[in-house]
Amino acid sequence: MAEVHVIGQIMGATGFSESSLFCKWGIHTGAAWKLLSGVREGQTQVDTPQIGDMAYWSHPIDLHFATKGLQGWPRLHLQVWSQDSFGRCQLAGYGFCHVPSSPGTHQLDCPTWRPLGSWREQLARAFVGGGPQLLHGDAIYSGADRYRLHTTSGGTVHLELSLLLRHFDRYGVEC
Repeated sequence: MAEVHVIGQIMGATGFSESSLFCKWGIHTGAAWKLLSGVREGQTQVDTPQIGDMAYWSHPIDLHFATKGLQGWPRLHLQVWSQDSFGRCQLAGYGFCHVPSSPGTHQLDCPTWRPLGSWREQLARAFVGGGPQLLHGDAIYSGADRYRLHTTSGGTVHLELSLLLRHFDRYGVEC
C-alpha cells in the first residue's frame, strides 16, 4: 500500500481575544486510510502569552498512514479553548485544514471561528462563561451545515507539517 508520513507540530495561535489558550486536535481520514502508527487526536498544554499575542504550544504530530487511494485525504480539525483563572474552559474557535499532498515542509495557517449564538448567549458568555458549541464535530469541515450557522471569527492556529510519501508510484496512486 502507499504510505504517508506526517511529521510536524502545532506551533501556536495568534489573534484570539482570550488568553490562556490550549488546542484539542484530531485527524480525520476516509475509509481507505489505515493509521499504522501515531495517535489520531491530542491536546496541547495551556499557554498564557506574556509578551505579544502568540500562544506557543510546539505540540508534536507524528502520524504514519497506509492508503489504497487518494479519496479521504487526511485533514486536521482543531478546537481552541481558553481557560479562566477559576479553571473553567470555554470555546475560542473551531478550524480545520487539509494536510498538504506534496512532499516537503509546509507552513499552514488555519483560521478559526465559533458559533455566535443569540444576544442572551453572548451576554452570558461575557459574564458567566460558556457559550454555544457544536453538537457534532463533523460540522467543522462539512460546509453544508456550517454555512447555516451564525458565527464570528476567532484567531489563527499556526502549524508546521512535513510530508513523506512512499510507494505511491508502485501502487498506481497518483498525486
